[in-house]
Amino acid sequence: MRVWQNFVLGILLVPLAMGLACPVQATEIHGRASTVVEWYDNADEDTAIPIHQYLQFSLIDIADSGYNFKVYGRLADDIENEVDIDSRLYYAYLEKRDLFDGLDFRLGRQFITTTAGASVVDGLNIDYSFMENYHVKLYGGGDVTYFDGYNVDSNGIWGLEVGGFFLDKDLDVNLSYLQKWYDGVLSMELIGFDASYDLNGKLWIYNDSQWDYLSDRLSYELVGAKYRFDGPFTLRLEYLYSLPVFSSTSIYSVFAVEEYEEILAEATWMMKPGLQTFARLTRELYDEFDDANVFELGVEKMRTDKFSGYISGIVRQDEDGQDMHGIKMLAAYRFRPDFEAGVGLEVDVLEREIAYFDTDDTDQDETTSTRAWVYGSYDFTDKISLDAKFERVESDLWDYYNRGRLRLNLLF
Repeated sequence: MRVWQNFVLGILLVPLAMGLACPVQATEIHGRASTVVEWYDNADEDTAIPIHQYLQFSLIDIADSGYNFKVYGRLADDIENEVDIDSRLYYAYLEKRDLFDGLDFRLGRQFITTTAGASVVDGLNIDYSFMENYHVKLYGGGDVTYFDGYNVDSNGIWGLEVGGFFLDKDLDVNLSYLQKWYDGVLSMELIGFDASYDLNGKLWIYNDSQWDYLSDRLSYELVGAKYRFDGPFTLRLEYLYSLPVFSSTSIYSVFAVEEYEEILAEATWMMKPGLQTFARLTRELYDEFDDANVFELGVEKMRTDKFSGYISGIVRQDEDGQDMHGIKMLAAYRFRPDFEAGVGLEVDVLEREIAYFDTDDTDQDETTSTRAWVYGSYDFTDKISLDAKFERVESDLWDYYNRGRLRLNLLF
């Protein structure tokens, strides 16, 4: 049954129809429009100039009855026709809180996340809270990943989550389940569990687990603890395990995949309000490569007046020749209540960005080693502002390139 090609159009008509039935003044309308112009050189050293028009708005209390409608999307085009960029609808849904006692719903395109998995869904999401401490989430619809001509019954997603608070609400526990279907074949089946426990505001213990039921193996595990000492010190310990999950219909599902593990220890010292120093040690564990140790030591100044920023040094050591000695720094200053500017620098700090330029090639990535930038933000009024940023990036994949961006924001 093909119903989803015109689904979004139908949802857009819902608030319009409901709004006609009530006085205009009963509905609040607010949001933000942003016009973004970028320029950069692509792999062929041709300059691309994408333009994006973002629009985000909310209609609150439609028909003066507690229904809200929220939309966020963009129109996009490259005026030089050098790269392919897409217009997108990120979300567009109608919601009602307390439709019945404890029952909320969202209908439309929305982002849904549980420990079992996350996706953008065209469908229905129902949340029900009961007995003060417990809740159930149930959702289903079409997976936007397979938007082109999909049928809900053969290219859908559904899932649920049950959870609650225990031990005087100090313990939060949730169990979740998710299924994805592609062309009538069960492509993913995942089970998630998460829990967190706060002991007297001093010790916070947390866990996120995901089990790939189709492959019968653990796909994600995060276990951590954070302790707040009586003095201005905080200690955090964390273990991370990750194994990629591919759709059962993907050719990659038949290949062996590598596990990744990470052990992290971090200590912070709040020297005075707004100023803290931190030390971080990460042990990276690989199957096919030598393990690595990454040390980071830095100082961060949160904004309490006009100045904010941070500086840190990074040392990465392994036996595969991937040693690295880098630095990260940022300095920002609010010269006037309506104007802020700053500079940033990252040297020999490896970063990977998947499809940063938002092309149709989802395998595109870049490994950046050095980045320097300047930026500024000016508020013309409390509703209109302009942001500007210019970067120079050096990359093992892209050699080097310059990238600029202007963003004009309008609040309404």
